[in-house]
Amino acid sequence: MAFLLDIEGTTTPIDFVHKVLFPYARNRMAGYVEEHFEEIGPEILALESEAAKDNSGGVYREEFRMNSPGSVSDYLKFLIDNDRKSTPLKSIQGMIWKKGYESGDLVSQVYADVPAAFRAWREEGDSINIYSSGSALAQVLLFRHTDHGDLTGFIDNYFDTNIGHKKERNSYAEIASRLDVDPSGIVFVSDVDAELDAATAAGMRTYLSIREGNPDQENAGGHQTVRSLEEIV
Repeated sequence: MAFLLDIEGTTTPIDFVHKVLFPYARNRMAGYVEEHFEEIGPEILALESEAAKDNSGGVYREEFRMNSPGSVSDYLKFLIDNDRKSTPLKSIQGMIWKKGYESGDLVSQVYADVPAAFRAWREEGDSINIYSSGSALAQVLLFRHTDHGDLTGFIDNYFDTNIGHKKERNSYAEIASRLDVDPSGIVFVSDVDAELDAATAAGMRTYLSIREGNPDQENAGGHQTVRSLEEIV
């Protein structure tokens, strides 16, 4: 069996992501963009088309100038403030968080049941895989620097939005293909109904993660619910 796990609200408290990681990156965004402007050229190029759509739709009213570090960082902070699942944003955030983890400024939080579940699943020969809107780099860093130690030894693969967005059926079909596992042999756990719906449409088994601090889910949409990963056997 293969497990596919969301991060935010599933393995890690939402508050850690929104109250620690996002502000950390936002506060350092201008300086990082200024210092690493040439290195993040591919991300800036990808941002240009995203900003053009936001400008034409009246969502973002400032001019986006891809040759201006200040303009680029302002748009990136706008994306953070709007919790945009932007692939280039997530890539740059991961680069900033890398420095934070390596310096010891950041230590990620995982729920206490996560390490135990990981150990139990691996003892059964199951694979463990992560699928998050955060970049693959950010995912590795989060699980390497947790308050329960380095958990990366348990994890086989990291998938991000380069494979597709999390509310699209095709994303899950592609993940199943890459894992070389029939979708019926994959268990996906998330706190977001729309993601679970997409995974179900692709043929996966699903569980809705109920954690303290998660948004209320009055209707589980037919998905089984769990309050701990250890409940899934």
